[in-house]
Amino acid sequence: MIRTVRQPYAYGTSHRLDLVQLVLADGTTREALLKDLSRSGPVVKPAFLDDPQREVEAYRILADTGLGIPTCYASGENWLLIEKVPGVELWQVAELDAWVAAAQWLRRLHGHFAAHPPSSDRLVRYDAAYFRQWPNRVRPRHSSLVRVLAGYERVIEILSRLPRTLIHGEFYASNVLIAGDRVAGVDWEMSGVGPGVLDLAALVTGWEGDRRGAILAGYGDVSHEALDAAQLHLAVQWLGWSADWTPPPEHARDWVAEALQAAERLGI
Repeated sequence: MIRTVRQPYAYGTSHRLDLVQLVLADGTTREALLKDLSRSGPVVKPAFLDDPQREVEAYRILADTGLGIPTCYASGENWLLIEKVPGVELWQVAELDAWVAAAQWLRRLHGHFAAHPPSSDRLVRYDAAYFRQWPNRVRPRHSSLVRVLAGYERVIEILSRLPRTLIHGEFYASNVLIAGDRVAGVDWEMSGVGPGVLDLAALVTGWEGDRRGAILAGYGDVSHEALDAAQLHLAVQWLGWSADWTPPPEHARDWVAEALQAAERLGI
């Protein structure tokens, strides 16, 4: 590599992204993204979840899996230089086949780590202690969910008994890139070890009927009870994320309604 050209990148996450053009010694170029992992900007993540090195660790763990994850070229204490995948975010893709392919990719990810989940302390532990934090964050802010939160131990029990694997943690369509036949999960800031159904619930958010069923079928057998518990947890987690923060447009759903509907299906 002999020089770089850097400029702000239009697509943003909770951290600053710069587009970097790497000019190699042979004159060829390669595009990459430089992600600032520091807390220099507005903090949108609860303090107990903030760890700049978590995403770096995730890319290290995923490097040799053959799952099409963006290549990590280099990293530091508060930055990450990764391949710019020449694709589009899944939410921009109308074809159902792409969503089914994302579900199939998710199944491969979870299957790859099912027998031996990573043990890194950097990763989030999606266990009973983690799930139990969220009702307490939501209760003072949303009185309409008092009954649901009173029965939240059932959600914790369902999710805690499921097999553990490496999960993305935020496998929404905005964090999935489609590049031809390649599916690439990006933004691994909430990666951890937990029940894979949390990722699946994120992927099918907003889908209903036969099209939702097709995406779920792409993943494989999943308990309706587990999926409902995961969807209820995701709604409660969004509602408890921060008192002075609102989700970005791609996540701006009526999470109270989502929580109430999932709770009704669970009989809570």
